Amino acid sequence: MFPNSSNLGRPPFPPKYQQHNSFFSELPLNIPPTLLSHQQLIDAQFNFQNAALSRALLSGNLSALPAVSPQPLTYRNGSPVPTSAAPTSFRGRKRLSEQNVSYDVKRQRFHSPHCESSLVNQTVPLPEERRYSFPGSIPSPLFHAHYIPDLTGCVPPLRDTPFPDPIETTLPVAKDKLSQQVLDLFQACQQQTCDLNKKELCRTELQKEIQRIFPQSRLFLVGSSLNGFGTRSSDGDLCLVVKEEPVNQKTEARHILSLVQKLFCTKLSNYIERPQLIRAKVPIVKFRDKVSCVEFDLNVNNVVGIRNTFLLRTYAYIENRVRPLVLVVKKWASFHDINDASRGTLSSYSLVLMVLHYLQTLPEPILPSLQKNYPESFEPTMQLHLVHQAPCTIPPYISKNGSTLGDLLVGFFKYYATEFNWSRQMISIREAKAIPRPDGIEWRNKFICVEEPFDGTNTARAVHEKQKFDIIKDEFLKSWQRLRDKRDLNCILPVRATIQKR
Repeated sequence: MFPNSSNLGRPPFPPKYQQHNSFFSELPLNIPPTLLSHQQLIDAQFNFQNAALSRALLSGNLSALPAVSPQPLTYRNGSPVPTSAAPTSFRGRKRLSEQNVSYDVKRQRFHSPHCESSLVNQTVPLPEERRYSFPGSIPSPLFHAHYIPDLTGCVPPLRDTPFPDPIETTLPVAKDKLSQQVLDLFQACQQQTCDLNKKELCRTELQKEIQRIFPQSRLFLVGSSLNGFGTRSSDGDLCLVVKEEPVNQKTEARHILSLVQKLFCTKLSNYIERPQLIRAKVPIVKFRDKVSCVEFDLNVNNVVGIRNTFLLRTYAYIENRVRPLVLVVKKWASFHDINDASRGTLSSYSLVLMVLHYLQTLPEPILPSLQKNYPESFEPTMQLHLVHQAPCTIPPYISKNGSTLGDLLVGFFKYYATEFNWSRQMISIREAKAIPRPDGIEWRNKFICVEEPFDGTNTARAVHEKQKFDIIKDEFLKSWQRLRDKRDLNCILPVRATIQKR
């Protein structure tokens, strides 16, 4: 039911840290091979040529180093990666001269600029006076940390319960031209296994490097890459979790991200380009992985993104009409320039929730409310290392609604063009219906209200200008009228051009 999901986005927990915490001592140390299989493939590609080299570097005995000749970097399929004289991992290379690196980089102390209020020392502790260097380079005081050991807030490891074995999903049968166009676009543009593997490879390698600064942290792949609604052009979303408790996004998260950005700009500059710290409500570091050519957004402790990833993943696969419909709506919104929260329009996440809400509110629903029907599987306080198990417990949803993909697409545009009351109602997949707007300050003077199913915030808060809101409403109305009359997807979205652009 959930293809390509086995262990992806689920970072393995290093056993060497388990001994420091009583919680970890209760966990089995014999991690099954399935959990490590992807890691072993990565290690085979990126690690040193032989074990002797590793032992020599770890022991500090440089005289025992064997001669190493650079190996070409390749993807997992064996094709070469076009990089210019780059080393073969994210781990950086030997510094040619200590004078080439400024003193503040070589001896960076991880103390927050907000010394009196910051909790960084408590959330991402390091052993006192511990120094780190990257494998493949001569040990040097690149990072100099001074922390009081405190492991009470570290992130528990992921349990060793894997996802179900991947099986093929059956697509709906197209009985008309419009439905066939929707299917064709979906099959051409949906995220492929190779796309997901590239993102997972980057996540795994980045986690290794970030853990040299924050040993108790975990890096999760979240968002469309893993929730079933990804396309071939989807960016990657990463969540760096330093503890299960909330993190102050204005101070603590920004400080942690500034250290990650510095890491990207220095030791990983051969692989990471354009790392940029964006000081938004949830701050992120935007960057591009030169190896996979994927753009990434990395946040700190925005754990609601981990929870909603697996909620949406379950919705994506319990009914086979959901994923094709969502993909077409996302492509349509992007084509009409209303799919960019940074420019005051709808985020992809809001668009997905809008499609799910529509399918829940049909006279004969195609989707239920999973949070109502399976509250124990989507408990907002569930520990993060258990969240990935939720899709395993949910059976397929059998709807009595036999509408075609074409009919559903026309109905989607009609619903938001003529039926949904934007000024009085809020979209809620948690309740599986449109509910009255709350009176809270976050909902006042907002043109579109879409409830985040776990934390109750407004995912469409970026739409704060009436001009942008009117454009969005107008696109829904025009697209409904054209599609109703012509029943041809090309009248609202050029199919061939969209496929070529994928």
